[in-house]
Amino acid sequence: MTEPTVGAGFVRGLLEFAVRRGVDRQALAARAGLDLAALRDEDARLPFSAYVALMKAAQAMTGDPALSLRYGADVNVAEISIVGLIGQASTNALEAFVQLNRYVPLIVETENEGGGDRFRMQMDCRGLWIVDARLHPNDFPELTESAFAHIVCSPRQHGHDLVVKAVHVTHPDPGYRHVYEEVFGCPVVFEADRNAFLIDPSWPDARLQHLPRYAFDVLSGHAEGLLASLASTNSVRGAVEKHLAAMLHTGEVSVDAVAERMAVSRQTLYRKLKAEGVTFEQVLEQLREKLALRYLKGRKVSVNETAYLVGFSDPAAFSRAFKRWTGMSPREARLADA
Repeated sequence: MTEPTVGAGFVRGLLEFAVRRGVDRQALAARAGLDLAALRDEDARLPFSAYVALMKAAQAMTGDPALSLRYGADVNVAEISIVGLIGQASTNALEAFVQLNRYVPLIVETENEGGGDRFRMQMDCRGLWIVDARLHPNDFPELTESAFAHIVCSPRQHGHDLVVKAVHVTHPDPGYRHVYEEVFGCPVVFEADRNAFLIDPSWPDARLQHLPRYAFDVLSGHAEGLLASLASTNSVRGAVEKHLAAMLHTGEVSVDAVAERMAVSRQTLYRKLKAEGVTFEQVLEQLREKLALRYLKGRKVSVNETAYLVGFSDPAAFSRAFKRWTGMSPREARLADA
């Protein structure tokens, strides 16, 4: 299985949160081994290990081991992912919960118990539990912390006070119990048998919809496209694209480098791509075209910056390649939807 990925918006949200807390952006990126250019497109994907490295670096540089809890509590999901916007366009909390489960891989991919939804509702005599079914949660408990804080605190920023009666987590007490109690407003049990928080059974009926209903359809349509693209990474081509996307800006892209990252031989990689009906060169060219169009139409970077981001050291060579791909110049493409 290839390494899970996270959305660039989720990573950028953590970076900016740490910067607001006094950390130097460049120094933090350097310490985490993070390329800031990779964060320009919030729909782009980064290896999960890059997020873990950033979290560890940010905790060290802020001197705050509870940073993940504070990140979840202070930053609305809608600011870092389309998933949060879909939640705001949902009619009630139950619909928002269903959409969260469908699209949460756009924020972060996880392996879940039984291969089912990551978040599950379970009723008992005490009330309704929201359970995080992520496998091996204690390997990186910060993800449990930020997830629970995002789910609980984001609605509060719109006047919906989601009252939490109890929080149970499987990891040991990290030494900042008081931060848990400040964020959730209730007692917390460490080294529990599951990661879950307890709420009132009436919560699913709570009305939401802070965005017009038509926005729900628009946002869901875009999210479906992103989800389909993410699903394609289960193919060899998708895995190659993921590694290429992380390497393009270096200008040092080769089949040998990708094969090494995938822990296969050059010949094996060629053979597997051939079985899917493509060559390495085709995957590289088509990825460059797709990314170049995305950067240019987004109009957030210049033509020269786009050339760099897709692996061209010479803007003129990029312009010739782009003309061959699309039949127009990069500047024409950049202005097409203006």
